Amino acid sequence: MACFRLHRGRSVVALALVAGILAGKARSQEAAINPDEGRPHIMWEDADKVVGQLAFVYGKVINTRELGRISFVNFDTQRPADFAGVIFQEKRDQFPKSLDDAYLGKAVRLRGIVSTFQGKAQMVLTDPAQIEVLDELPKLEPLVPKPHGGQEGELVIATYNTLNLFDNIDDPYHSDEGTRTKPRKELQMLAQTIKAVNADVLALEEVENRGYLQRFVEVFLPDMGYEEVVLYEGNDTRGIDVCLLSRVPVGPVTSYRHVTFPGPQGEPRRFNRDILAVTVEPEGAEPIELWVVHLKSNSGGREQAEPIRLAEARELRRMLDAELAAEPDDQIVVLGDFNDVWGSPTLETIVGSGPMALWSAADELAPDFPDTYNTGEHHSMIDFLLCSPALAKRYVPGSIRILPGSPAESGSDHNPVSATFKLEP
Repeated sequence: MACFRLHRGRSVVALALVAGILAGKARSQEAAINPDEGRPHIMWEDADKVVGQLAFVYGKVINTRELGRISFVNFDTQRPADFAGVIFQEKRDQFPKSLDDAYLGKAVRLRGIVSTFQGKAQMVLTDPAQIEVLDELPKLEPLVPKPHGGQEGELVIATYNTLNLFDNIDDPYHSDEGTRTKPRKELQMLAQTIKAVNADVLALEEVENRGYLQRFVEVFLPDMGYEEVVLYEGNDTRGIDVCLLSRVPVGPVTSYRHVTFPGPQGEPRRFNRDILAVTVEPEGAEPIELWVVHLKSNSGGREQAEPIRLAEARELRRMLDAELAAEPDDQIVVLGDFNDVWGSPTLETIVGSGPMALWSAADELAPDFPDTYNTGEHHSMIDFLLCSPALAKRYVPGSIRILPGSPAESGSDHNPVSATFKLEP
């Protein structure tokens, strides 16, 4: 056990440091996802399909070559090879002196990040542990094709607050020490709910970082087709962010985390989290913009929180007015956790009035709105999909769905909301 000497005047700081170290250690022992779990396992011929990913690549070594400062472990006779293991000179002495003796003619498994050089897939090897000699090559299943959640010509859009999708690593730049790592059982329940929603585009709230969201998708949602994972670091002091998963190609993405606007007393403020504007581009159809929100919660009391949330709402409406004034036919959905109910000043401000007012898919459920916040004494609907006039015309009547749940059943204190839209050619 480490020992610390506390000096007068520094004891509080030192104790805080110790507490932080111990908290970090406690989190590091609670990993819910194994580092190699869910990684692609592919034959070398398919390596170009996982460029940029950490993967396990299998094949039989055909030859090895030493060319100046670079050594190659090759799996075919093409020049340049369609896939090769690459060892640079500064790491060469860590590998067997004779690559032929170690690998030639043998079945191997390579572990590492697949990259490209001159259009060909490769894996840079820096440690001999990245090459494992096998008795035989495995029989691998082909990569799963993308599924689609709606009928042909339709798009299912959803939002879901995941309730603290946190990893086990202490982030020194955020106050995440007070938030537990989300247990594996809750991750599994969360994934089952997401599969039941089966959205083509899914906005998420309360996710700690992009890397962990990517791992969550790889491990628990590998067959859902979410190849697009969008997350920018926002302003929340705990580190929770808004983000998006999509089967549909993603175009321009804008973060409004740096935008400054007047607060309750006219002081400059920023969004507590972010407004993340993501344009998805369905093939053969007009693009759709998704503005993902997570407005100020009532933590600390509604009297203190509502003025801040209302300031966020006014700025969001100002941004919408600016875009819709320039492009009234833009298809926009503002979706996420608004932390307020229908008819509140917050929602009325965002919805607006007149020809550019937003329309809620939940209108079909009025006046008895079902709960989307499912815990404690404040059961209510606070998660919405608010559509611009152009997108409201594309809504498929009767398609809104709210899946009931609870932290014990679904791993979240929110229920997902989804709706289906016709794609505009």
